Amino acid sequence: MTAPVQPVSADRPAGYRHELYPYSGREEFLEGAVEFLREALDGGEAVVVAVPEEKASLLREEVPEEATVRYVDTTAVAHRPGRLIGAWQEWITAHAAHGRPVRGIGESPWDQARSRAEIEELRHHEWLLNKAFATGPAWWLLCPYDLTGESATLEPMARCHPQIRTGGRTTESTSYDPEAPFAFSPLGDPWDPFDEFAYTHGDLAALREKIAARAQEHGLTGRRLRELHLAATEVAANSIRHGGGQGVFRTWREDHRLVCEFRDVGHIDDPLAGRSRPTSSQPGGRGLWLVHQLCDLVEIRSTPEQGTVIRLHTELRD
Repeated sequence: MTAPVQPVSADRPAGYRHELYPYSGREEFLEGAVEFLREALDGGEAVVVAVPEEKASLLREEVPEEATVRYVDTTAVAHRPGRLIGAWQEWITAHAAHGRPVRGIGESPWDQARSRAEIEELRHHEWLLNKAFATGPAWWLLCPYDLTGESATLEPMARCHPQIRTGGRTTESTSYDPEAPFAFSPLGDPWDPFDEFAYTHGDLAALREKIAARAQEHGLTGRRLRELHLAATEVAANSIRHGGGQGVFRTWREDHRLVCEFRDVGHIDDPLAGRSRPTSSQPGGRGLWLVHQLCDLVEIRSTPEQGTVIRLHTELRD
């Protein structure tokens, strides 16, 4: 399936440029990515490459790492979409210090995604990139996307990217939605069996006890349990402070993860909340950023009409 496109205007203003590169298989990936890299180097631009290691190895054979070409290790953030915008901000800031225009190649590990929730959050991240870099230094990000992958669906990706690159030519994606909802898909029902607990002022200790009891059933202990306690306390405290003074907590096991869900009547109006590292002078906004650092996956759905739902996923490791 091909998304509807129209040519990009030659006098398009400078700024953040976000292109989807649909491809099929290894050879087409290399062809398009190497062409993009060599265009950048021929134009005196610097490049940041953030792709899975097997793809990075292929590219290094064609375009070795050097002063203006940096291959970054994405291991710590690839499966944690809530950390990716902060990582790109750091990568681009570091590379832009050389004074050159910057291009990036970023491919998420779609075929290695560990759950449907992770795939949805990776897609949401792609859309949020447009808001995160709407202001600031101009740079150009190419997002390769393998159409042969089991979960590959072009239309949702075209909604996230203002431009599409095919055959070395850039066109505007008429499917791109600059005002997409807070997230593309509603959350599914909790898995049975699940525990439920209504909390309000003074109930945080009891909530942590319930998390510890459920975690113990699945062998979640030590540092990972302490991190979950800290993240859960932050979310529940925000519910009490900003969500009407109360909320509903649910927890269940979903495949290889323990999921903790918080519901309240509050509304988070900033879809980028928690995605960027807070500055030392910033008055607030540290709570959700901390939650993203402590959990393996964070899902947030929030509307004025339905309130806020936040799900924290913690991997249950053998």
